[in-house]
Amino acid sequence: MGAVYDWTEGLAMGLFFLACGAPVLALSHLFARHRRRAGSLARQFAIGSALGMGLTIVGVSVAAAFMFRSTHDAIANVILLVFAGGLVAYASSVIARAVMRDIDDVRAALVAVGEGTERPALPWAEGDEIGELAERTNSMIRKLDERRVERDAAESARRDLIAAISHDLRTPLASLQVLAEAIEDGMVDEQTHRRYLEQMSLNIRSLGNLIEDLFELSRLEAGDIQWSMQQVHLDQLVEETVEAVGVQAEAKRIAVRADVPGDLAPARANPEKLQRVLFNLIQNAIRHTPADGSVTVAASVSGRAICVEVYDTGEGIGASDRARVFEPFYRGGSEGPRTRKGAGLGLTICRAIVEAHGGQIWLAESDGGTRIRFTVPRG
Repeated sequence: MGAVYDWTEGLAMGLFFLACGAPVLALSHLFARHRRRAGSLARQFAIGSALGMGLTIVGVSVAAAFMFRSTHDAIANVILLVFAGGLVAYASSVIARAVMRDIDDVRAALVAVGEGTERPALPWAEGDEIGELAERTNSMIRKLDERRVERDAAESARRDLIAAISHDLRTPLASLQVLAEAIEDGMVDEQTHRRYLEQMSLNIRSLGNLIEDLFELSRLEAGDIQWSMQQVHLDQLVEETVEAVGVQAEAKRIAVRADVPGDLAPARANPEKLQRVLFNLIQNAIRHTPADGSVTVAASVSGRAICVEVYDTGEGIGASDRARVFEPFYRGGSEGPRTRKGAGLGLTICRAIVEAHGGQIWLAESDGGTRIRFTVPRG
C-alpha cells in the first residue's frame, strides 16, 4: 500500500495487520501450549479453528467499520469474510475428521495388540505421517506375531525338554531304588548281590553321563565357550578316533574305515571338542548299524571350510524324523528307530559344538543308511 499509494496508507495497513493478527497469533500459541485441556483432538481442532476465524472476523469487522465510509460496503466485506471463513472451517473439519478416523484406526490396532486379540494389518498407502505411523504399527504387529510364535515354540520345547529330562532321570533312579531296597532287605544271595551292584553302577554312570551332557549343552547354548583354537590335522584325529572305537566296532562285527587324505588342509578347531563330535557320530552310527555293516569317515576341502562326513550302512532315518534329529531328547517315532536309544543329546551336542566353531551340521541325502556331514573352518 505504501508503494502504490503513500506512506500513510502503508502505515494504516500495517496497523490493521497488527491489530487483527497479533491477538490471533498470541492466543493461538497460548492455546497450543494448553491444548490438551480441551480434550480430544477433534475438539482441539474445532476450538482452534473457531478461535482463529472468530478473532479474525472480529478484528476485520472493527477495522472495516473505521476504513469504509459506506456502511453497506463494510457489512458486505464482513459477510464475504464470514463466508470465506465458514468455507475454510468446513474444509478444515472435513480434513480433521479424516485424520481422526485414521488415528482411531491406528489406536484401535494398538489397543487390540495390547489386549492380545487378533488384529489384521492396517491397509495403508504411504504418503503422510499417519501413513508412516500405520506402517510402523504394521511392522510392530508383524514382529510381535513373530516373537509370539517363537515364544510359543520355545515354551513348547521347554515343556518337552523338562518332560524328557524327568523321564530320563526317573528311570535309572527308580531302578536304583528297587535294587537298593532288595539289597537292604538281605533277601539276595552273593551272586545276585554282585549283579545288583553292577546294575546300580551302570545306572549311576548313566545318570552321571546325562547330567554331564546337560551341563555341557547348557554351557554351549549360553555361549560359555573358552576353547583354544589351533590347526588340527584331521587325518590323524580321525585315525585316533577310529582306533578308540575299534573294540566296540569289533564286538558288533562292524568295519569302521577312515578315508581322509594325508595332504588335506588342516582345520581351525579345538581338537578335544572336534573329537567329541567324531566320537558321538561314529558311536551313534555303530549303535544303529547291523552286524557285518560298515561305517566310513571321510573329509574333503569345501571352499574355505573342511567338510567331514560320517556314513553308515544302517537302517537310516525315517522321513518324518529327519527334520528333528538334532533336537534334544528327540527319539523319533515308529519310523525313527535310530533315535530310540540313549538320552537323545548326542546329535544336539554335536550341532552346538560345530556351530560354536562357525560351521554347520546337517543330514545329507542318502540312498541307504545315514549320512551326516558337518563343516569347520580351514586353518
